[in-house]
Amino acid sequence: MAPEHTIRKAEWDRRLHEVQISKQDLNRLIMDYLVIEGYKSAAEEFSQESGLMPCAEFESIESRMWIREALQRGDVEDAITRVNDLDPEILDTNPKLFFHLQQQKLIEFIRQGRIGDALQFAQEELAPRGEENPEFLAELERTMALLVFDSTGPPTPSAIAELLSPAQRLKTAGEVNAAILESVSQGKEVKLVGLLKLLCWGESLLSEKVEFPKVKREDLFV
Repeated sequence: MAPEHTIRKAEWDRRLHEVQISKQDLNRLIMDYLVIEGYKSAAEEFSQESGLMPCAEFESIESRMWIREALQRGDVEDAITRVNDLDPEILDTNPKLFFHLQQQKLIEFIRQGRIGDALQFAQEELAPRGEENPEFLAELERTMALLVFDSTGPPTPSAIAELLSPAQRLKTAGEVNAAILESVSQGKEVKLVGLLKLLCWGESLLSEKVEFPKVKREDLFV
């Protein structure tokens, strides 16, 4: 169904400029982004400039940054140690997260060609967890499927090959980051991301009634 009305760009811009947004609210959005994404130095500088203190301690921000960097370079053991140093209850109370860290460790063994270590680790650490949880067992089987394919055999299915991609490390790091933020009662998602989702939702509803100049996504990141 075609929109009932049309708002021209000049009128739309005028209405947007009439919306009042306080500098304090903008500063909170910026600080929220710096804290959740782990930019400690930038958060410290911005805190001094704006007079706004973050919801999390700066040391916690730095710890999350080091944990994320450890996972991105494939050092899962170091990441686990740092998480336990920060708060041992995070992994004790989150079996799914701990399994994914162990799964990532298995992936790193396979990536390094340490097949014997991979088989032993899977049998001793992951198989018992898989027997208790069908979801874990399916993930373990998918990971072990990496051993079936090599450069001389048939092409590796994308659902399996993606386990060796940098995106898999990022996914695990993101899950750990979210769990740490939750443990200190900090939001798990950057508020700016939530606002963008709300913007898309609002535009889709409004476009059913009115034709108007939509925000170009690329303009938001200029």
